Amino acid sequence: MLNRTQLPDNIDALKALLSAKSAQIDAFEQERAAWQVEREALRQDKQGDQQEIARLTLLLDKLRRALFGQKSEKLAGQIDQLQLELEELHINQGERAQSIESAQAPASRPAPQRRPLPEHLPCDVHEHLPKESACPDCGGAWTRLGEDVSNVLEHVPASFRIVRHVRPRLACSCCERMAQAPAPSRPIARSFAGPGLLSHVMVSKYLDHQPLYRQCQIYERENVSLSESTVGDWVGGVHQLLRPLLEALRRHVFSADKLHTDDTPINVLAPGTGKTRQARLWVYARDDRPSGDTTAPAMWIRYSPDRRGIHPQTHLKDYIGILQADAFAGYDKIYESGRVLEAGCWAHARRKFYDIHVKSATPITTHVLDRIAALYKIESSIRGSPADVRRRVRQEHAKPLAIALHAWLREQLTTISRKSNTADAIAYAMNQWQALVRYLDDGRIEIDNNTAERALRGVALGRKNYLFLGSDAGGERAATMYSLLGTAKLNDINPQAYLRHVLSVIADHPVNRVDQLLPWNVAL
Repeated sequence: MLNRTQLPDNIDALKALLSAKSAQIDAFEQERAAWQVEREALRQDKQGDQQEIARLTLLLDKLRRALFGQKSEKLAGQIDQLQLELEELHINQGERAQSIESAQAPASRPAPQRRPLPEHLPCDVHEHLPKESACPDCGGAWTRLGEDVSNVLEHVPASFRIVRHVRPRLACSCCERMAQAPAPSRPIARSFAGPGLLSHVMVSKYLDHQPLYRQCQIYERENVSLSESTVGDWVGGVHQLLRPLLEALRRHVFSADKLHTDDTPINVLAPGTGKTRQARLWVYARDDRPSGDTTAPAMWIRYSPDRRGIHPQTHLKDYIGILQADAFAGYDKIYESGRVLEAGCWAHARRKFYDIHVKSATPITTHVLDRIAALYKIESSIRGSPADVRRRVRQEHAKPLAIALHAWLREQLTTISRKSNTADAIAYAMNQWQALVRYLDDGRIEIDNNTAERALRGVALGRKNYLFLGSDAGGERAATMYSLLGTAKLNDINPQAYLRHVLSVIADHPVNRVDQLLPWNVAL
């Protein structure tokens, strides 16, 4: 801006100067108005994307809930497609946010609302000082008044390193006695793979679903060449090492008074055809934390080439207790033995009515879903309470609701066509009624079988994840490893850190009591 001494004394010159400044101000105002229009358009687009993100997120949640037990092969593909659409919207949000940032003045930008960065991460501090070591105006020394701090989350790629074990050979200068420290043990004999690398390979294969050939390609980018056969030998060696531990895990799971079970389809290569066939994974989950029990949760997964009832019957041939499951007919012979008490799943019964309701809501579906929601609300209020407390509350509040619903459903059957979908949903609930209401008389039993479904999701099980399983033997190996790593996750333990600890202990010395290495007994 011009100061007083720079202004001209001539009136015409002053008028010309004011006219030029006025034109310049008008141009600035027009440019500012254009920026505001552009910024508002970006904000509108952002709001539209946010609404679409919310819609897709809700739809994805719904599809994920329905994924397990579905017969349609299209469902997993729909989830993948929606996930890609959601990813693109998030990328669009980032692009527009950057455009808005550049269009706003720094002082007018609102502080972004972000999740705090994890406090457990290591922190590298970089201090940035002015280029001038002293005041450029007078040469005086700088005085620190305070500081501005900003955090950036950075990623350091996984790195390989060589651990060289040196064992000097020593000799006594007086008597010529020789000494040398014993060679350190390795998890796998005559292998150069350390516990950290072995645990990384196992978790990448079984939890991150990275086939060995792909892992070798990733290592190649770090200039570390490993053959698939070598890495395959490591995986086989780890399976052999962990057999006693896996057996201890199986004993822990099947010693429970109550088990949750479910199954999910997987794709396995059909030898010689170049195609895949459908096999099955069966999960048996022990988790009594909702009833106030402090016993560690655990899961055991088994593989079968098909879904015949003989498989769960074999898995549970020695089990005595409560089995919470869906209405699969393969469990009937288990219940007939008298050793196992059947407990039903309200989530499955509800799903029959919900599928009808979302297509065409009726007074029947609305009433049933409302009554089931009331039962679940009671459960949420007593989750984590002791079994006797849960039973008492259920008897007082939930049992009357269930009795009334049963009578109401019987009445509705007389008013609708027996060939309708609603009649099928009611018939399913009525046929399973004794198993569905068994939880009302036993505080150990849950209202549904979602514990088993959560256990399956805990190891990211889904059809497309299993295209790399090449044989039934591979499926059996995968199932045992899912059991161990999934149990670690159930106990809020980092699976890779846990497996590294186990392999390190096994390499250092023999384990007298293998149950000491179960996830909940390990302090990391």
